[in-house]
Amino acid sequence: MIEDSLINKLRERGLKVTPQRRAILEALRNLDQSATALEVWDQVRRSFPDMSLDTVYRNLNMLTDIGMIGIVNLRGGEASRFEMERGRHHHHLICLKCGDTVCLEFCPIDEHDVAAAERHGYKVVGHAVELYGYCPGCK
Repeated sequence: MIEDSLINKLRERGLKVTPQRRAILEALRNLDQSATALEVWDQVRRSFPDMSLDTVYRNLNMLTDIGMIGIVNLRGGEASRFEMERGRHHHHLICLKCGDTVCLEFCPIDEHDVAAAERHGYKVVGHAVELYGYCPGCK
């Protein structure tokens, strides 16, 4: 069951708490790692067989826009992966063969990097670091 805090976040933003949104959040929470929209859709179709993939994409994008879930962009045009926002800044280790994604609880970017960007006239609003390689099962 989805926690009240997630439901409250939707309501605070003036969004309806539909059974479909609950199912999408539940699917993301229950999956061990980040998931593609197709993987989320596969989960929610068990409860909502008529839910379209478009509905899943729309909701995932909306939940990303409001900061409730995060997105992991894979290189090479592969499908993006979505994950529940964990409240902690983190990065990812991604297998190039199977797409397995592992959260890394460190950040190599520090205030010196941000200051360097600002010296070039940039206002830094965020960053992402993904490390690519092959997982133990794909080596």
